[in-house]
Amino acid sequence: MIVDTSATSETPTESTAPDPTSGPAFSVKPLRIGPLVVDPPILQAPMAGFTNYAYRSIVREFGGTGLQATEMISAEGFVRLTGGLKSTVERLWGVKDEARPLAVQMWDNDPELLAECGKKLAFEYGVSVVDLNFGCPVRKISEKSHSGSYLLRDPQRVGAIVSRVVQACAPVPVTAKIRLGCTHDCITAKSIARVIEDSGAAALTVHGRVAADFFKGSADWDKIAELKSVLKTIPLIGNGDIDTPEKVVAAFKNYGVDGVMIARAALGKPWLFKQAAAALRGEAPVPEPTPLEQRDILLRHQVMVVKRFGEERGNVLMRRYACCYAQGRRGARDFRYAISKCDTSEHFITIVNEKFPMEHAEKVDWN
Repeated sequence: MIVDTSATSETPTESTAPDPTSGPAFSVKPLRIGPLVVDPPILQAPMAGFTNYAYRSIVREFGGTGLQATEMISAEGFVRLTGGLKSTVERLWGVKDEARPLAVQMWDNDPELLAECGKKLAFEYGVSVVDLNFGCPVRKISEKSHSGSYLLRDPQRVGAIVSRVVQACAPVPVTAKIRLGCTHDCITAKSIARVIEDSGAAALTVHGRVAADFFKGSADWDKIAELKSVLKTIPLIGNGDIDTPEKVVAAFKNYGVDGVMIARAALGKPWLFKQAAAALRGEAPVPEPTPLEQRDILLRHQVMVVKRFGEERGNVLMRRYACCYAQGRRGARDFRYAISKCDTSEHFITIVNEKFPMEHAEKVDWN
């Protein structure tokens, strides 16, 4: 699949990208997750509060993703119809009818509850992949619910969960996403990876930070690469700090991963997947949409969200997306301040038309 599978001490940097005019310097095969072929091997990460149907639709318009994912859902909220039901239903907006392949990620620490949730997703919703979250560092999920990244300290429970969910969902493939460990003094990724594979998972995604880091510092791609030798048969998907097409190329070339998952960087650049796919094929760089085109994309995004969630809530939800679209541009701070007070479509459209930043800046002060 990849000529150079050795790990280096570098993070995926733009300087390692091949010259697109000379064709690809190495070959990257489609990613196989059980019976599912993911081509290109570029995945859109599940992100709570962001990767809803509207966002996925815009990403799909540009292309370049081999597998998209919904927001993460609570297994208990979905199965037992508890207090999180409304949130869970909203997070499954569009799932039954949209294009495939599509993954849904779920969290909990009860094998039977997760198995029931996975079975519903696989057979009632017809999803392509059921993904298990063992990496979320948010306190509500990890420390209070003993789920997500909390489980990285309990390989036995992880194995029980994966095994039971795989059994319930077959033949739909089950995957897992982890972090390197809970803290830098408790790096458990290797033992957890072995358990996940031995329990029947079809692929493993690794975010190159520990849970205690949240999103601070840099993802450790050397440690991600070390897991390639741990896994015997299932593919390794790397995640963390991938924000340019060149870094996607470098991840495959330097770290031997079988797939790459792009997360936060694509929230304001849904065209990043298309750019990354072209870079993997050794094609000429795909230009970004013009600032005016990006502004229009944001406004189309707003229409979809407001139609689904209503005038007030929809525009409140769109504040976070608007800030993502503006990030990295001169004037982004003023735009963010203005858009943070918006709660009507008229107000939102006026602010975007008048204040959306049009020029790139070398650095934006978000403080």
